[in-house]
Amino acid sequence: MALKRQFDMTSIFSMASMTDVIFLLLIFFMVTSTFVFPTALEINLPQSSEQTALKPSVRVYIDAEMAMYVSSPDMREPQPVADLDQLIGFLRLMDQQAAESGEDRFIAIYADEGVTYGRLVEVLNAGAVNNLKMVLATKPAPTSALPNAN
Repeated sequence: MALKRQFDMTSIFSMASMTDVIFLLLIFFMVTSTFVFPTALEINLPQSSEQTALKPSVRVYIDAEMAMYVSSPDMREPQPVADLDQLIGFLRLMDQQAAESGEDRFIAIYADEGVTYGRLVEVLNAGAVNNLKMVLATKPAPTSALPNAN
């Protein structure tokens, strides 16, 4: 007795639903990736061939509009500073706290390339007058710009 199937089986697989899922995932990841910001401040650092591996206790940011911001490890995001006196007061306080806890005590300055030399020297001089260790942060130079070690 031979039984016949009522429906013929086809070996065709429909990819229409799979492509819809892939496109939805692609759109989801494209939209969510635009929400990720590495830093809240747009600072274009100058390039340098020398880098330090030390972690600063406090960071000072100077953006292209000459606005200053400060941040420390316990702050969630950088706080604006109105003038140089307020900046020095904050830096002294952070330096005292770092000294009491025995941490490395130096301040990193993240200044945009557009910041004038005079403004940068004002900040560095104010730190030097108050015996604060300050270092200027830079981004690594491309290997083609590094001097040859001959």
